[in-house]
Amino acid sequence: MGSSEADASWRGYVIRIGDRCPEYGQAEADEHIETCSMVIARDLRQYEDEILDVLIQCAEELPHKLPFYGAVVGLTNIEEANFVSRIVERVHSRLQDALNTEDCNRLRILLRFLAVLMCNNVISSTSLVEVFETLLSSAATTVDEEVGNPAWQPRADFYVSCILSSLPWCGFELQERAPEELERVMAAVEAYFSLRMQRPDSLLTPFYVDSSGTSPITGQDYVQEFWSRTQQLQQAGWKADSVPRPYASFESRLVTSQTLHQLKALACPAIPKPHTGPKDLAFGRQTHEAETKYPQRTGRLRVFPPENSEKDMAPIDCFIVEEYLLDIMLYLNGSRKECAAFMVGLPVPFRYDYLMAEVVFGQMLLLPKPPFKLIYYTIVIIDLCKALPGSFPGLLAAVVRNLFSRISELDVECRSRLSTWLSHHMSNFQFIWPWSDFAHVAEQPAWSPQRVFVQETLEKEVRLSYWERVKQSLDDSPKLCDLLPPKNTPEFRFSRDNQVEGLETETGFASELLAQIKTKKGMKDIESWFESKIVPAAGQKVAIEILLQTLLNLGSKSFTHMVTVLERYGQLIATLAPDETLQVHVIDEVARFWQNSSQMIAIVVDRMMGYRLVSNLAVIRWSFKDENVQTFHTSGRVWELLGNAINKAGNRTADLQRDVVNAKRALDEADGAVSKAERNRSNVQELIDSAETDDARKQATSKMEWVKTTVVKARGRQTAAQDLLETKEALLSGALREQDTLVCLVFQNLVSTISSKLSKSDADGADTAEPEPMDVDADPSAAATEGNNNENNENQNESVASKGEDHPNEELKHWQRCTMGHLEAFCRQYAAEVWQMIEKLDQEVFTENANQEVIKVVYSAIKRPILDKN
Repeated sequence: MGSSEADASWRGYVIRIGDRCPEYGQAEADEHIETCSMVIARDLRQYEDEILDVLIQCAEELPHKLPFYGAVVGLTNIEEANFVSRIVERVHSRLQDALNTEDCNRLRILLRFLAVLMCNNVISSTSLVEVFETLLSSAATTVDEEVGNPAWQPRADFYVSCILSSLPWCGFELQERAPEELERVMAAVEAYFSLRMQRPDSLLTPFYVDSSGTSPITGQDYVQEFWSRTQQLQQAGWKADSVPRPYASFESRLVTSQTLHQLKALACPAIPKPHTGPKDLAFGRQTHEAETKYPQRTGRLRVFPPENSEKDMAPIDCFIVEEYLLDIMLYLNGSRKECAAFMVGLPVPFRYDYLMAEVVFGQMLLLPKPPFKLIYYTIVIIDLCKALPGSFPGLLAAVVRNLFSRISELDVECRSRLSTWLSHHMSNFQFIWPWSDFAHVAEQPAWSPQRVFVQETLEKEVRLSYWERVKQSLDDSPKLCDLLPPKNTPEFRFSRDNQVEGLETETGFASELLAQIKTKKGMKDIESWFESKIVPAAGQKVAIEILLQTLLNLGSKSFTHMVTVLERYGQLIATLAPDETLQVHVIDEVARFWQNSSQMIAIVVDRMMGYRLVSNLAVIRWSFKDENVQTFHTSGRVWELLGNAINKAGNRTADLQRDVVNAKRALDEADGAVSKAERNRSNVQELIDSAETDDARKQATSKMEWVKTTVVKARGRQTAAQDLLETKEALLSGALREQDTLVCLVFQNLVSTISSKLSKSDADGADTAEPEPMDVDADPSAAATEGNNNENNENQNESVASKGEDHPNEELKHWQRCTMGHLEAFCRQYAAEVWQMIEKLDQEVFTENANQEVIKVVYSAIKRPILDKN
């Protein structure tokens, strides 16, 4: 066997252990471990460093196989203790590095790997317990108000959750080998929970919950629930069916190992000191920083009854299977086929497809944002439907029906994600969907959440296909055709063929402009024509209308045409609309021309922002015009443009921040080159001064000329790098100011708009109380077990809602809730920017005169503590 073939051989055995694959054939798991350890022993002398690297990488990136890798290392330790010592040292080194760099996933996985190594007689139980106690000590100190910094409780919770997630893998062995030490760990965890504060845990569900933020299922936050289930595991003797114990088959051999490795002490990072300033701001800022670095990872969407989703599972098994699924999606996100194969083939003895559906949807709807882009979850769900064609499509439909039945309680951001996913999913399955189950929404008022959801989903389908194809998919539900968007056709106001009465003059001007464009008149000539003829005769706004309508009509044939027109004649738009007020009119005209296509409005305005023809601030001001405010709860058009404007500013800032980092790096390199050139010149000067012969002096002098040239070039590059850095820093400073202004303007408009609506509601005697919490004792997934069980109830409820057309207070109440939801989503998404400018917002927006319900929503979204001012 050649060198490359041998390398491929052992590498394949290590990576594919536990899989059904050519390397192992139909062998059982125990045979996999035996074979893999033999292959490693055979090739260890030749590939020791490579095998070490691959083993550690596999342990970190295929954590659902940790029991197998632990057993392989354990068997290798019997004969190759020195090599295993290197493995233990590498794991310890990477664990310490994960602590220092706050790499949460690596820290969690490596801690579990140490637990598995202890079970396989590689490290001592004392070493493992010392690691646990080091983390527990740091966690307890952090949440202690006297000596720690409770604002960093997210880090303390993470450390404790890492220990709890490791105990199912090692608790059984620790109980046999070191029961007193295990009891000490459990007592320390319990002591920690007596010190910590219960944190609002809205991440457990995308549904609106009560103000305590606790799980609507258990009344506990995530870490507390994890602790409760760990205690139940302890009572069950630390036996979890979802955790393989392959080491038990090799126990007689593992105990013969002569080397039990000891771990060096770990050092947890120092606890950050509390910030100075007002207590609520200091605490809130640090809490946000801590939650950003140590985010909560899990968030299962509980839509099925426990007798389905947790059938035949012990309480801890749900957490373990969830960990398996999340790790697979995290580490195999670049290999979709293997991701789906591993997800459906977990090493557990019970059915978990209900739980898998809850986990995938929970991640897709995770707040404040999912770990991956929405398209990733679309791909995962498609592959799971193909891998489990007999069960998963039905579960998927049940989840959608359940969420749809509770859509009014679903966070508005999650509604948008669900609608985007559903439209994309259907586009991959020929737009086949049981729309008859949703047909009743056609009878609901225009502002009904269910109707709006269906309407937005159909619009997104049209974007992914074409109008006639989507209409065809509604053949069994013709009532829903009324919810389709208009056909994607432009509305050209100044057409000669369909001339509008009263616009004869404007139509003539538009025809004349079109003739000039077709004859390729120069830009200056057209600009002069506007200034001398159109503006004096019709006014600035009418001139903008004529220009925009004509250019947009020319560019309406395709995206390429539109881009070409804006690039070629964008300067005309910039000249006629130099300020925000006129730019708002430009956007108005775009919306009027493409009134039948929200997608084209978004595309054109986005391009205009990119070409700096309209400013982000103009888009914000346009979004809060009265006629647009009235559609906040019935259409996503305005919210899409608003989001694009804010995101564009954020992306520009992020790009400039990267440019500044790169410019600083380039300047450092240029400084280094100058220093090196100067040292060379000094060295050559010493040669000249110490030369004893004319030839030596002549040779050194000749070299000096070359060195001087090098110094000049290096200084030139240094100056250029310094200029570039200053330019980028100036641009970044401007972008940050613009972003701050943008965020502040959005808050001002949202707060004032909602406050005025709330005041109107109060004046009209409307009920503006917060909606009552959901009945958490009710079955949350009746739609899951029988698709149409709730149809009669839904129709009944919505028939009542339909009467809201005669009761504008009902619509106003929904407008308030929907807009409040968008405000909350905006705060979550831009929490970092909000905290950076919180003092300015307090002075200009969150004043005592602002509506307190609105302020409460903002504070809740950014998790700002509300302290007693007394």
